[in-house]
Amino acid sequence: MSYAVVAHYRCAPADEPAVRAALLTMREHTRAEPANEAYEVHAVADEPGGFLLYERYADRAGFEAHKAAGHFRELIVETVWPLLTDRSVTFAEAL
Repeated sequence: MSYAVVAHYRCAPADEPAVRAALLTMREHTRAEPANEAYEVHAVADEPGGFLLYERYADRAGFEAHKAAGHFRELIVETVWPLLTDRSVTFAEAL
């Protein structure tokens, strides 16, 4: 059963280049994970510093493995999250 994650990230416009670079690097690492089925990064139209991420994994265990990966800690926890002014995440299971 697929497990999807939709994340909305917002940062100050001055931090947008650093967040964008980290997210694009994260995309490459995540797409190489065995359980990853999709990882898309979008800049929110007309919202400087706004990003939308869509992620899909084979199952919830695949997502948990993603969160445990060293690149998640380095790129998301240590690089992106400290630069965010707002973050919301929605989790969903396929029917």
